[in-house]
Amino acid sequence: MLRPTGPAPTPIADDGDDFHFCSTCAFSAACLEGGYGKSQLRELHVLVEHIGPFHEGEHVFREGDPFNAIAAVRSGTIKTYVVDANGREQVLGFHLPGEMIGLSAISQSRYPCNAIALDPVVLCRFSFTSMAALATRMPGVQQQLFRLLSQDIGKAALLAGNYTADERMAAFLISLSRRFAARGFSPTRFVLTMSRTDIASYLRLAAESVSRVFRRFQDEGLIRVDRREIEILGPDLEELARNVLRD
Repeated sequence: MLRPTGPAPTPIADDGDDFHFCSTCAFSAACLEGGYGKSQLRELHVLVEHIGPFHEGEHVFREGDPFNAIAAVRSGTIKTYVVDANGREQVLGFHLPGEMIGLSAISQSRYPCNAIALDPVVLCRFSFTSMAALATRMPGVQQQLFRLLSQDIGKAALLAGNYTADERMAAFLISLSRRFAARGFSPTRFVLTMSRTDIASYLRLAAESVSRVFRRFQDEGLIRVDRREIEILGPDLEELARNVLRD
């Protein structure tokens, strides 16, 4: 699928060119580390197709759609999820600017889940066939693809253990904090674009448990909550997340 219905997006401030990638590009670090020259960067950059905006509630792809491209979130947030035989939704993850979606479709050539925009989303789309062919000539790009695949697996396993509701929520917030920081955003103050119900589904908790944990974290001075804006107030939350994040 990966086709928007809205008009073409207005270019953003750090839009790339033939020799430079956007600041949140999933492959920019690989290019810098690999020391690639301008001709090689141009060859990779011309594979990128900016698509969007996808509006809130609009699907980027649906389970079973044929796979032909991976995409990086350029702006906005994507939720991936599946629906079981009883019609219950299970959230699989949330994807922020600079993060890839569609990697789990590579083996079966079809998307195994749904992806939906939680707010206005713009994507950078990469033809997987072209990207795979280029990766054989650019080892840094190939290594980055492997890194992205392993990160995707790691995120799926993050909350598989027998952890408390407090530990799961702390790990979720600290993980978001680190992901925002890695892309140049504030690690201590950010907006949750996902609903409490979505967070509960992702963390395998009841929605009421999520609300109680938020209130308890506020009462204990770990966070400040203003509607969907979260502020992390100190290092104690990271300590609470340590067992889940294993660091």
